[in-house]
Order: sequence, then C-alpha cells, then structure tokens
Amino acid sequence: MIETDLTLDDGRTLHVYDTGAEGSKNPLTVFWHHGTPNVGAPPQPLFGAARRLNIRWVSHDRPGYGGSSPLPDRNVASAAHDVRQVADALDVGKFAVMGHSGGGPHALACAALLPGRVLGVVSVAAPAPYGVPGLDYFGGMTPSGAASLRAAVAGRLAKEAHEASAPEFDPEMFTPADHAALSGAWNWLNSVVGPAMNNGPGGLIADDLAYVSPWGFNPAQIEAPVLLLHGGQDRVVPPSHGEWLLAHVPTSELWRCPEDGHISVLGSGEAALEWLRARADQAGEMAR
Repeated sequence: MIETDLTLDDGRTLHVYDTGAEGSKNPLTVFWHHGTPNVGAPPQPLFGAARRLNIRWVSHDRPGYGGSSPLPDRNVASAAHDVRQVADALDVGKFAVMGHSGGGPHALACAALLPGRVLGVVSVAAPAPYGVPGLDYFGGMTPSGAASLRAAVAGRLAKEAHEASAPEFDPEMFTPADHAALSGAWNWLNSVVGPAMNNGPGGLIADDLAYVSPWGFNPAQIEAPVLLLHGGQDRVVPPSHGEWLLAHVPTSELWRCPEDGHISVLGSGEAALEWLRARADQAGEMAR
C-alpha cells in the first residue's frame, strides 16, 4: 500500500491510498469510498479478489478524516471534485467506483458528475437522499441511528450537541449476521473506525450533515451501470433506501440479500467486484 498526501487546487490536503499497478497489465482502477466514520484505506478483505481480477484500489480519507483537511460545508457532490484530482495526479483516465454505507452516495456522485470517466459503480447499503417523495427516510432504523440523523437535519449545532452526548456504539444497530461478519473477515472495519475518530467527530458530523442536505446532483443523471447491494435486515440504512435508488437510477440493478444486515452484505463484495470488472471490460470493448 502506498500512502501519499496530495495538495488539491484549493490548498487542501487529501490523504490518498493506492495499492499500485506495478507488474499489472491493464488493471482496472477502482476508487473506494468509505463509510461513516471510517478512514479511507481500501477494503482488505477484498484484496484477494482484486488481485485475481486485476483491480487496483485507490482511495482517500474524506475531508475531516485521518490525514485529509476539513472542507467546510461540503456536500456529497464534493467527492467527485476530489476524486477527479486524485485520478489526474495518478494519470488514471477511466475508472470504476465502489462505496459502502455512506460511501455509496459519494460513489454515485462520481458517476453522475464525471460521466466520461466512470465505467461502473457498486454501491453497498447506501442511503438515499433525504426528504425525497416516496421514502420514509427513518423508517426501519434503530432509534440511535435515527436520532443521530435527525440531529443532523436540525443543523450543525444540534448535531454537534448530539455527538457530544451520544454513546459511542449501539450494538443493536447490527444484526446477528453483522456481528458474525465483524468477528470474521470484516473485523478489518475495526482498523478503520478507530483512526477516523482520533481527531474528534468532525468528519462524522460533516458526513451526516451532507447526507441529509441536498446532495448536489440528481441520481437520475447517472449513465454508467450501477449495482446496488442491500441487506434485507439492515437496521442502519433500511432496505427501502435501496429500493428508492433502484427506482430513480435508470442504469441500476439491485441485488437483494434477504438475510443480511449492514455489514454482512459485504460478503457479496467479491461477486460485486466480478460484476464491476465485467462491466468495465464491456465498456472498454465498446470503446474500441
């Protein structure tokens, strides 16, 4: 893993991760978008599948996390601006994107706003936009998760106050299948959650404010193929969010995972990477 600090055009620093492309012929670069609260290291449990599929991971800490400078009042669309600069710095022309949980909207932003460059999208357990018709946004969430996001709806001061008094972790947000995944391969997530909070809750607060504010793009404008994965038992982002995205992203398909929760759905990550590699190869063939 190569870690570097990239200076952006507005003077901010973005901490970037890159598994590298040395020795690989025609690797597919996949930009990973992390959840909340995580730092941006790409998903180690999927490294074996990535090697098999000739995939190069690139990712970054979102502003306010880890080694990346804060970006006041950022929205979800801001991710596309940052990814474009990372791709340019690494001389990557076209690429795919993958995000889990809060990383899903940021991956979708890249597809919507970088249409000539994004070959495909995998969005896992992602929330839909807040306040849209046809979605009970908080329906099916655990009380702790709903309270956290309701505080964000009330504004920055309310969200900051909530984070100052909220418990650090509510085990009820995860299903038994989630807890089993966290005790197995996906215990890797513990290594990216702790560092995300080392500098305080600023990144988490910025994320949640962005999720419940206008995203800065319309999911309907996405042209690249999109694979949505959602667990039928998800208590963090209920499956109704995946259904809403399916109905409003014209190029999407949804893999429903009836027995999975918010974490265990990542068990379908290897199959999702196979789907992404196939779509990227198909796009390459069509471009020839």
